[in-house]
Amino acid sequence: MKFLRYGAPGAEKPAIVDADGKIRDLSAHVSDLSGAALAPDALANLGAIDAKSLPLVEGDPRLGPCVAGTGKFICIGLNYSDHAAETGATVPPEPIIFMKASSAIVGPNDDVVIPRGSEKTDWEVELGVVIGKTAKYVSEADALDYVAGYCVTNDVSERAFQTERSGQWTKGKSCDTFGPLGPWLVTKDEVSDPQDLGMWLTVNGEKMQDGSSKTMVYGVAFLVSYLSQFMSLHPGDVISTGTPPGVGMGLKPPRYLKAGDVVELGIEGLGSQKQSFVADI
Repeated sequence: MKFLRYGAPGAEKPAIVDADGKIRDLSAHVSDLSGAALAPDALANLGAIDAKSLPLVEGDPRLGPCVAGTGKFICIGLNYSDHAAETGATVPPEPIIFMKASSAIVGPNDDVVIPRGSEKTDWEVELGVVIGKTAKYVSEADALDYVAGYCVTNDVSERAFQTERSGQWTKGKSCDTFGPLGPWLVTKDEVSDPQDLGMWLTVNGEKMQDGSSKTMVYGVAFLVSYLSQFMSLHPGDVISTGTPPGVGMGLKPPRYLKAGDVVELGIEGLGSQKQSFVADI
């Protein structure tokens, strides 16, 4: 199933995509795509409703983040062998973990605001993993039982803030609007192998990233299990699992985003995003 949230920021409603690709409102059945509603069984029950019986959402509404109630937005750094190579970094012996502020989360097609003082705003298409039920000390074999589904994320990054301003990466990752999520929360039953998904990103129509989750160093099941050894993962938490090569920082010479640029990105089976980058005023 493909679930989504639509409407004005802060007033989104839950919905499902029917067999014809049309949006159907789920408000009569669930208040939002958050908390207990994200449990795999709960999502399966929603998916069992005859979508054609649900109210049709007319027009072309704004899409909000595909999940609500995200307490933790956890990112994994240098998790693609080919991306690590392009940056001149060594694949780490254990996953690099950093946090992206949940206040960075926006809809998949919302404008992304380049922060004041930015000179090196960059792009990163990533596979997002949405947690469906609380996970603590789970095994790798059982880890996917705790996953609600998957989504597209753009781990927008300000590289100067990230690497040249001292301290942790979080300050270059957490600017407002730096976390587009969606368009859909795709339930895990529709993704036969999260380690075999094509991923792409363009800037102003030029292909910049064209990779696959095959080159992910630490896979989804491992990451869920690994993270759960250090912290409880709760429904609505999002794990952004790293990016394939082709980021601006890795180009020679490096290339960064400016106001007026348009970024489009997508993952096989998970839909696509489109963002216009604008200056903070």
